[in-house]
This record gives sequence, structure tokens and C-alpha cells, in this order.
Amino acid sequence: MPYIIAHVDAPPDALLPDERDVLARSGLDAQLVCKRCQSEEDVIELARDADAILDIHTSITRRVIEKLRRCKVMVRYGIGVDSFDIPAATEHGIVLANVPDFCMEEVSNHALLLLLACAKKLTKLNAMVRAGGWQSMGQGISPMGTIHGQTLGLVAFGKIPRALVGKARALGLYCLAYDPYVDEETVRRYGAEPARFEELLAQADYVSVHTPLSEDTRRMFGEREFRLMKPTAFFINTARGKVVDEAALLRALQEGRIAGAGLDVLEEEPPARDNPLLSMDNVILTPHSASYSDAAFAELRRRVVQEAVRVLKGYWPRSLVNPAVKERVKLRP
Repeated sequence: MPYIIAHVDAPPDALLPDERDVLARSGLDAQLVCKRCQSEEDVIELARDADAILDIHTSITRRVIEKLRRCKVMVRYGIGVDSFDIPAATEHGIVLANVPDFCMEEVSNHALLLLLACAKKLTKLNAMVRAGGWQSMGQGISPMGTIHGQTLGLVAFGKIPRALVGKARALGLYCLAYDPYVDEETVRRYGAEPARFEELLAQADYVSVHTPLSEDTRRMFGEREFRLMKPTAFFINTARGKVVDEAALLRALQEGRIAGAGLDVLEEEPPARDNPLLSMDNVILTPHSASYSDAAFAELRRRVVQEAVRVLKGYWPRSLVNPAVKERVKLRP
């Protein structure tokens, strides 16, 4: 009987050439079934008898997990695993995997792009020229800060901000980093200086957020945090929209308590048409696209299926999200 691999975020007629190519080369007798699931019931209907689940952004809740009869592994397309109920999966002996080094160059580049665009008022200048404006130096665009000699504050210090440090330092930026889970020696080894959270917010000219979403980080940026920032500072977020209290960010921008923001992620995606952020000329928005490049996504698709195949063949995945499952599951290294 072939293994069933359920993709819960793809229509039934999806071609998925990269995924199917990996399966064809794996030697595993497996069938790939797909549905763009919109509810718990959709996931249960598709994956009840699946041996593996591939997930992009659909929530795999405890209720879903308790209905799965054969599932051995679930793999997330990307880094964040907030779509999985990790304790429930572990209790049921389901191995969870992700691709933790996916898109670190793309997202670090995009964070730097937003920083540069904010600092040099790129979108405002572009709109001005297209509307027929061509003011002499300084007219209509002051105040405009500099980049070299400024301080970049990195909130969280995983793979993406570590990649960003070298690029930022090449532009003459001094880097601070806050991460309670990373030791100071590691921070310094990658070229940043460790700092307390409040210290970073008070000193940084650019605050770039890279933390995953969890109960500890949900809305970690609120009224208090924006009041600690410089009125000349810019807020950059390429992590998760829900780590920010968006109403507090909006007030900080409207009241001039920070200079501007570059946002790839929002609390609500896509944003409502009347979201005030859409009409603010000191805010640059991109559509949760920081991770995208053709090459990065092709590699991601291949690696997700490779992880599922490894587990179905009896091996631990290369990136295990829930190591506590080893108490319930025996696989080979």
C-alpha cells in the first residue's frame, strides 16, 4: 500500500513539479494528494489517513491532530512553526520538521532594502519625480538621515539577522542585538554587540525585528516599546505581523514618536483597504514577500519533501522541531 502525503495548501490539480520530482527519485511508493484547506474539517478530510502532511500556512490544531490515524511526520514550508500545535503533535508521536535556513539571504536582503528605502525616502522621491517634481537638494525631503555611522538594533539573533550583520556593517552601520536565547559570545562572533531590549530600543536608529511568533513574543512591540525608541528611528519588520500591536505602531507614527516604518508583515494580511498605514508616506509596505526568490522557493519545495521522505523511510529529519518526540518515536540517525 503506498504512503499518502497530504499537501494541505495546494489545489487538487496543482502540478508541484519540484515535490513530485523528489518523490519520483526517492524510490518511495507514495501518493501525493492536495487540497487548499480552509478549515479544520478540510484538513481532517484530506489527511485523516495520510502518513505525512506538508503545510505552508494552514493551522494544524490539536483537534485535527487527534483525528489523524496514520500521520508520522508534518513538515512546514519555511522557518516558523506557529501553524503547528507542537505539544499535541509530540503527544501523538508525530515528528515535526521545518527548513530553518530557508530564505535567510533573501529576508536579510529585504530587511536591508526596507532600511535603505526608509532612510533615503525612496518611495517618496520616486513619487515626487513621477509627479513632475525635481526639487533642488533638500527641498521637500528634509529631514533625511544618514546610514553610515548609525546603529542597527536586531531583535532576535537567529540565522537571518546573523546574515544581515555583515551586510549592514559593510555600509558602516554599528549593530546591536537582543536575544535572550543566544549567548553574548555568539552575538559578538557574528559582529554585533549584545544589548538589553530596552537599551537597544533607546539607542538604535533602525530597529529590525526577526523574532518568531510565540505566546512570549505576541505583541512584544506596543505603546511602551515605541515610546522608548528615538523620534528619528525607523521600525523594520520582516518577521511576523502579530509581534506588533499595530494600533500602537500607528499612533507612534501619527504622533511623530518614530520617524517611519518598513513593513513586510502586518497583523491582518492582506490589510483592510482603510488601514491608515496604506496612506502614510513615511511607511513602506511589501506583501509578505521578503522570503521570495525563484531559486530559494524551488530549493524549499525540494527540501520539504526530502524531510518527509526521510521520516517515512525510518530516519530522523535533518531539522527536528520537537525533540521531545524522541521519547515516543524510534528512528535512525
